[in-house]
Amino acid sequence: MSVHNANFPSVLDQLAASGHKKVVFCNDPDTGLKAIIAIHDTTLGPALGGTRMWNYVSEAEALEDVLRLSKGMTYKSAITGLNLGGGKAVIIGDPRKMKTEALMRSFGRFIKNLNGEFITAEDMGTTTRDMEFIRMETNFVTGVPESIGGAGNPAPFTAKGVFLGIKACVKEVFGTDMLAGRSVVVQGTGNVGENLVELLRQENVEVYVSDINEDRLQMIARKYKAKPIEADKIFTIGADIYAPCALGATVNDKTIKSMKFAIIAGSANNQLADEQIHGQMLLDKGILYAPDYLINAGGLISCYSELTGFGKKRTMQLTENIYDATREVIKLSKQENIPTNSAAAHIAEKRISDIKKIKSSY
Repeated sequence: MSVHNANFPSVLDQLAASGHKKVVFCNDPDTGLKAIIAIHDTTLGPALGGTRMWNYVSEAEALEDVLRLSKGMTYKSAITGLNLGGGKAVIIGDPRKMKTEALMRSFGRFIKNLNGEFITAEDMGTTTRDMEFIRMETNFVTGVPESIGGAGNPAPFTAKGVFLGIKACVKEVFGTDMLAGRSVVVQGTGNVGENLVELLRQENVEVYVSDINEDRLQMIARKYKAKPIEADKIFTIGADIYAPCALGATVNDKTIKSMKFAIIAGSANNQLADEQIHGQMLLDKGILYAPDYLINAGGLISCYSELTGFGKKRTMQLTENIYDATREVIKLSKQENIPTNSAAAHIAEKRISDIKKIKSSY
């Protein structure tokens, strides 16, 4: 019997290419659970990352997503100054149809078996209620409701970080971080998007909103006196700032060509379809890009505070560091004439290598 499988080496090749420490494939026929946990790096601390439940087209697509997202978490923790590594988990399936208490608790047991190497939180397709189910099986979970001792929904902190990232960019481009009179297109009005719209409107920013859910779009537009726009009109609007707060890869060959924005700063993960190509294209076009994993780190900071027992005041103080961290990235980008995403990666990698030296000395 041959055990050779043409796909098998490619998984390990992918891990080697992205520098991952380990990937765990979870399968539980009793609950229908099919999940992948990716641990990228644990130099700075245990790998923390959300669990995304999504109806992936294939297992290969799910693996690619979890590898990319977990690596992003390593950089996010490093550049934000947190003592956490990078990890991520994906559950394959439609969250509206397949999610049950048993499935989430089964997933919790897989996390438990990693003995603290991976800690999770909610992400797309999962909720604080799901984290409660995971908590029934393991303590290695954050973002549980405040009523059972957690920090609750991290979205307000994520939005605050994005807001501060926008201010840091506006200071660079326009010479002052006053936002009144500026215009922002917010794409996606979920938890984070809505919180961001509210913060921007409080500063008298002209806000355009777009969302695939038409009812939600109209509700947000009415509630905050924002202007609803259709998805295909986003890149024709001459607003100052584009804030992608939905899915990734919206900054690509096609959209960059038609962009008139001065700044891109939003909460969506992996906004650049291709890090190398599109980071450089934005630099060449003179559009200032705030690296997503830096300015959307507020949610991660909230989870970190929950783990370390910090209160909301301390969480907000840590989140406010995002402004200065963004300024540092812009400064390095200008000095070296490199894209901001490359500058952010350099700063994150330097911190990891510095701490690695300390850890290897005892």
